[in-house]
Amino acid sequence: MKFELPALPYPVNALEPTMSARTIEFHWGKHEAAYINNLNGLIEGTPLENDTLEEIVRKSDGPIYNNAAQAWNHIFFFFQLAPNGKKEPGGALAEAIDRHFGSFAAFKEAFAKAGATLFGSGWAWLSVKPDGQLEITQGPNAHNPLKNGAVPLLTADVWEHAYYLDYQNRRPDFLSALWNLVDWKVIEKRYEDTL
Repeated sequence: MKFELPALPYPVNALEPTMSARTIEFHWGKHEAAYINNLNGLIEGTPLENDTLEEIVRKSDGPIYNNAAQAWNHIFFFFQLAPNGKKEPGGALAEAIDRHFGSFAAFKEAFAKAGATLFGSGWAWLSVKPDGQLEITQGPNAHNPLKNGAVPLLTADVWEHAYYLDYQNRRPDFLSALWNLVDWKVIEKRYEDTL
């Protein structure tokens, strides 16, 4: 299966001023496109070439995993954002967040801390563990909770290319601003699909 860069569900300038068109042009149009192109070259002629992107992430390691996970992570990240999305979770997800973290505010603080304290480049995640419990994790490079049997719900990309053009070295400011763009309707749907 040959993977292609999907079209974003919004124009490149739709997330301004939180995320500039220039950042999206580089982050999505160059970095994500490179991961997809690299992956296509790496899987050609291998047993993985007809697998889904998610299957490749679960099965692979080394350069194939790095490119597959980065491709998957970026699609997951950008498709959870919206210029005018739902600003807070509701329903079953809101109840689960309150149960596991005490409150939505406490969850946001813990999630931002996971992203801000990760040394180097990587990802922060909110996921559903195999036992149904919510968890916040962080991991370097192309880290993806799918490898551990968890179901990702929300992610923050803390590679410098995600924020440097807009926030320079101020990763905590980027993570704080990111809440302006997260569409909780998308996250709620991801959670409902696990129930």
